[in-house]
Parts: sequence; C-alpha cells; structure tokens
Amino acid sequence: MAQLSDDCFAFGGELMRADAAAAILAERATPLAAVERCGLRNAVGRILAHDIVAARSVPPHDNAAVDGYAVSFADLDPNAATRLAIVGRSAAGHPMEEALRARTAARVFTGALMPVGADTVFMQEDVRVEGDTAILPPGLKRGSNRRKSGEDIAAGATVLKAGHRLRAQDVGLIASLGHTEFEAYARLRVAVFSTGDELREPGALAPAGSVYDANRFVLLAALDRLGFAVSDLGILADRQDAVREALAAAAATHDAVITSGGMSMGDEDHVRAAVEAQGALHFWRLAIRPGRPVAFGTLAGKAFLGLPGNPVAMMVTFLRFARPVLLRLAGAADVVPRLQRVRTAADIGKKAGRREWLRAKLVAGADGIPVAHKFPRDGAGILTSLVESDGLIELDEDTRAVAAGSLVDFLPYTEVAQ
Repeated sequence: MAQLSDDCFAFGGELMRADAAAAILAERATPLAAVERCGLRNAVGRILAHDIVAARSVPPHDNAAVDGYAVSFADLDPNAATRLAIVGRSAAGHPMEEALRARTAARVFTGALMPVGADTVFMQEDVRVEGDTAILPPGLKRGSNRRKSGEDIAAGATVLKAGHRLRAQDVGLIASLGHTEFEAYARLRVAVFSTGDELREPGALAPAGSVYDANRFVLLAALDRLGFAVSDLGILADRQDAVREALAAAAATHDAVITSGGMSMGDEDHVRAAVEAQGALHFWRLAIRPGRPVAFGTLAGKAFLGLPGNPVAMMVTFLRFARPVLLRLAGAADVVPRLQRVRTAADIGKKAGRREWLRAKLVAGADGIPVAHKFPRDGAGILTSLVESDGLIELDEDTRAVAAGSLVDFLPYTEVAQ
C-alpha cells in the first residue's frame, strides 16, 4: 500500500535550490535607467545614481573642538605654567580677523575658526584667568583640541557610492558638502495584488469560507518603507481571464508586479499560467520551507514576483527573494541582508535537500551570544508567529540536525525593516 505524505512541501519533480534562485535574481535584475534630480528634503530611502564627490573639505578650516583659549604651542613652557595676554576672540561664524601675535592667547569657542598662528587649544576649565591674562598649565600636547581642515572629508574624496540607499545620516553628509540636490534613480513603480475568491477587504463582511486579506497590506507596508512608488491593485478573482487582463494592465504601467497566492498547481491557481502566456518564469518551485511556490519571471517585459498565499511563507519569501531583487531593480548595490550568529536553545531537526527558515525569539546568552528560541507553532499560516518572534533561523540544504547550543545563522527583522 502506498504511503501518503503529510508534508505539504513534498511532491514529485526536482526543486531549485535557494542559492541557484538567488543567482538567477542577481543575474537578471539590473537597475532601471531612469535618473532624476532629488532634493535633500525627500532624500531618505532614495538610491544614488552617481557617486557623491566632495568639492570641498569638511571641515573647510581648522577649528576649535572646545570652548577655551587658542595659543601657539611654541609659546608654552613645558615645565611650568605659562602666562599669556588675551588679545582676541574667535566664535563660530565670527572669526578673529588678525593673526595671533607671539606670546598671546585668543578666546575661542567650539567650532570657531582657529586664529592664524594658533595651533593648540586649552579647555576653559583648565585655564585660570586674571584680568586680561590667561594662566595655562603645563603638559598639554601640541595640536590638542584642534580639528584640522579635512579631518572628516578631504576635498575630492568619494563619500557615497552609486547604488547606496540614503539614510538620515547620509543626507546630513551630503548637506555638509553644500549640495542641495543629487542624482537618484527614479522610484521603482511596483504593482501589488492579492489573489483568491476567499479573500475579503478588511472592514467588509466575511461570510463562512472567507478570510480578510492580510498579505497585501504586509506587502504594501514593506514596499512603502523601501521608498518605492506602490500601487494597491486590490484582490484578483480566481478567473483566468480576469487574472490575465489585470496582470497585463499592471505590467503596462509599472516596473514590477508582485502577487501573493495563485502560484501552486491547483485548478484555481491561475497566476502562473497567466504569466507564462505573456512572458516567462525563470523559476517557480524552490526547495525551501516555508514558501515552495515562489516565482520570478518577466511579464510583458517587466519583472514579476509571485509569492505564496500563506502569510508566513509570503513574508519569508519576500524578505529573502523579492526584497533583494526589487532593490536591485531600483538601483541599490547592497541588497543582501546581513545574518548574525546565534545559539539554538534546543535541538532542531530538518530534512536534507531544502533550505528552511524557522521563526525564533532571541534572549540574552550567558556568553554574550543571543540564544534563539524557536516559535512553538511553525505553520505557514500562523501570522502571530511573525509578530511574536525577532527573526528567522536559516538552515541550509545540507543541514539535517542542529544540536542545542550550536551556532546558526539568524536574520533579524530589524535588518530588513527598511
């Protein structure tokens, strides 16, 4: 008697390995050519189309790092206190115009231009002032408390490379060079669908046999955070003609189309057939868990990503496959998330030949290495497991078992939060 399978990921036919799929994504996803000017105010999340090169040094001049007194080191007695007349003042934005004369000191403030002839600054807390005289203790090194011109950035240096996704601190760096705008790739236009007659919009009536659509809103939120121009195209009914027409219309006005559901082999799974009728699939069955039915291809010349319908499988495949390819299409250079090493709290078993991701929560370890506690329920439809975990343990195809306390790769959600 034939044995029935209780593994929804087991079926006949060879599945593609995750690393082979990643190689296809890297090879076929090239940045879009459109480039536009972008201002500083809306720069976060934009992807540089060209290097940012410093036209001037930062800081542009030597300046004081503290409030205090600027002097020439040559005037100091190395073994006893030095008395110097206070003859000038330099504040930020109001430099001292005359050069510092021998055996004199100038009152300076943080960020102020160093007076010509001064090379060292005493902190005001270390100086005793008597009338117009500064009494300076011995022992300070030459150049102390002075920021040199170009200490942060030298003129001509490349400070940010093309393909970099801008963060708040990057925008500040560009502003510090005096730029008001820069060239960035145009925002990637992404169309998002959910598929399935069982789906209902949140807030609508949900009769027996129906569920509220969560996947689309997860995708919309994730894509918004990536800085794309996102179109919410709603729920596709399980009709082949409707699916084909909707996908064709989306491809005509977007750079990429992403769907969830409809990618398996059932009678009501029409997305795969619709894509193949108008383009091609480069892969659609991967040796992974969760999320075997995940697809990448072209649809009328535009990128297509078909994700599973189960919420957890959809999220995992989005993070590990869809997110990198979309970022690459958008022009980003660094698209692969960084994994960290953690210890497992318990033994873990898995099937060889497929890559698996396990939801886990981290707790502090006694040796400083976090310990990953696997979420007790691992169904691909348990959305709460994503909310109550900190990230994903990643086990490669060759792993069969992991003993408690072993080091494993871990993808924290914070790494892919934006």
